[in-house]
Amino acid sequence: MQIVEVTPRVWDRILTVRSGRACTCCGRFSDTERAALDLYGPLARRDLGPMTFAQIGQSLDGRVATASGDARDVSGPEGLAHLHRLRALVDGVVIGVGTALHDTPRLTVRLCSGHNPARIVIDPRGRLPDDAPVLRDDGARRVVVQSVRRPRPDGVEVLHLPLTDGRLDPAAILQGIRNLDIGSLLIEGGGSTITNFLEDGLLDRLQVSVSPLIIGNGPQGLTTRSPVDRLSDAIRPDTRVFNIGGDIVFDCALAPRAAAACRPLHTAQDGRERNGMLIA
Repeated sequence: MQIVEVTPRVWDRILTVRSGRACTCCGRFSDTERAALDLYGPLARRDLGPMTFAQIGQSLDGRVATASGDARDVSGPEGLAHLHRLRALVDGVVIGVGTALHDTPRLTVRLCSGHNPARIVIDPRGRLPDDAPVLRDDGARRVVVQSVRRPRPDGVEVLHLPLTDGRLDPAAILQGIRNLDIGSLLIEGGGSTITNFLEDGLLDRLQVSVSPLIIGNGPQGLTTRSPVDRLSDAIRPDTRVFNIGGDIVFDCALAPRAAAACRPLHTAQDGRERNGMLIA
């Protein structure tokens, strides 16, 4: 297990990787800073094309909230900072309407430096009110994916898709978002939304953050529609493990290019520049 320390200089390097002007493999960093580069670097890279990954935070007993729905403190302070860093590394963040209604998230980057991503809500039947925090005009793009012809405020983009078997098809959602020129995506919640993308084979990477608490009851993190009968049929991703301030992050590569993103961009020596890319 790698212990992660996100110092200002290592986060600056990661943001420079995101802009395509640096690599993660070169430079002089401490072991804990290098762990941060190992964790966030593959998510920041853009040379392998747009990636789709998901993150879910849960307790030791696999709960994402209490029975009453309280989910605010499942992740500790460092776990929340981790989520904001993930937002800063993507072009868009996707949530389901249930999460938007219950948790009233803003989906902004506040606990680290970086730009706010586009905010995308999957709302098949148009239940999201126009004054929801996620639709607040702060300069970031706002997109609602819905099947009904419900008008939205000026500046909110609407992606109209038909229902298939009573739900919006995740592959159609993903393609529609790509057609809006929104690249790398974070599927942030809730658990059923993440599961839909996972079961349809649309996730390149999945991160499961486990916090050291036992809730005892409440909704589970990931519950598939078609559970396996034999363990030999279970998904067994290539997994790395990180410690972030007491939260344990299981970083799971679900697609070959996700594993490829963990490999170095090049083998150049420290302190040099190649094709305008900072490698020192």
